[in-house]
Amino acid sequence: MITTKKKTAGKKRMKRAGKKKQPKPVESGKNASYNRRKEFRGKEYTGMTVGKSHTWNYDPGKWKETKITPDLWRISFSVTKRRAGKAPGGSGAAVGTAYHWYILAHQRVQKLNADDYSTGLSGLKYKLAHKRAGNREWNVKTPTQRSHLIKFLKQWLHELEEETIALEFEHKNVKYKGEAVPLPGTCADDFCSQFDITLNDEHIGIIRSLKSGWKMEGVNDNPLVKAIGIALMTHYKK
Repeated sequence: MITTKKKTAGKKRMKRAGKKKQPKPVESGKNASYNRRKEFRGKEYTGMTVGKSHTWNYDPGKWKETKITPDLWRISFSVTKRRAGKAPGGSGAAVGTAYHWYILAHQRVQKLNADDYSTGLSGLKYKLAHKRAGNREWNVKTPTQRSHLIKFLKQWLHELEEETIALEFEHKNVKYKGEAVPLPGTCADDFCSQFDITLNDEHIGIIRSLKSGWKMEGVNDNPLVKAIGIALMTHYKK
């Protein structure tokens, strides 16, 4: 009887050891396209396809800021954003999905009168975590979120310290001097496709390389954008 028990226990252990964990199935239905597994530079992901974009309209919101040090402010912003147009059928996250983003951005502000300022924002937002509709927990815990943020900030710091490209060119009889900082995750095969651009001590925005040429949102001077692109390509040809 003792021998039989040992053999049975051994068989159970063998079955457990040989049983492979099956991959979690991807959601199907109206959100199948959004949740379909995709690949970006060897890394698997789900959600919106890399390279696509959204345009949102923001309702009147509340921006509150409090001065902490001579150069540092604490900010909070609360508003509802609405898609410009309608979402295509079967696209997007399910209602109730939540996200936690970390934002790194330039805010350009100019006083217009005693009460009004023009303001523009351009930069990056990095996903720390998400919570699927119907779930009570986020996909990663706080320590993991912090670890991912530290890794991202270290990569951005490396780009700022080690990979910045000096720019110097002339356009429409104006001499431009500045720098281009590669965006994290946009470099492959010794070429970076997106840069944060500063010229003559003023932040201009983010330039990106497309099949149709170099593009920048918020910059209407297309010849200037082209000149920046030429300066970048000159650097890579050295």
